[in-house]
Amino acid sequence: MPALFVKKEDKVLDLSGKDRGKTGRVLRVMPAAQRVLVEGVAFVKRHTRPNPAKNIKGGIVERESSVHVSNLKVICSECGEPTRVGHSVLEDGKKVRVCKKCKGILDK
Repeated sequence: MPALFVKKEDKVLDLSGKDRGKTGRVLRVMPAAQRVLVEGVAFVKRHTRPNPAKNIKGGIVERESSVHVSNLKVICSECGEPTRVGHSVLEDGKKVRVCKKCKGILDK
């Protein structure tokens, strides 16, 4: 299982599907399934049963579904462009993710 290039709180661009071109923030990463939950992308409708104990109303609820990590590109915080992710080791020995376009550091 390869390591994922996406981390929680990254801003990403959706490359395929019905939400192609939308951007959002990563809410959750599921490395075993290689899937990511992105805010505002890939909405699905769920039919929920009311549960008064948990104060849940019944009906049809829209919420985000997961997206495969291969359909995403990270948006660089420095240049603002969707980019591939490289890796680099700093002078202090810390390994960081790097933007392939502007060589800026993605990890803060």
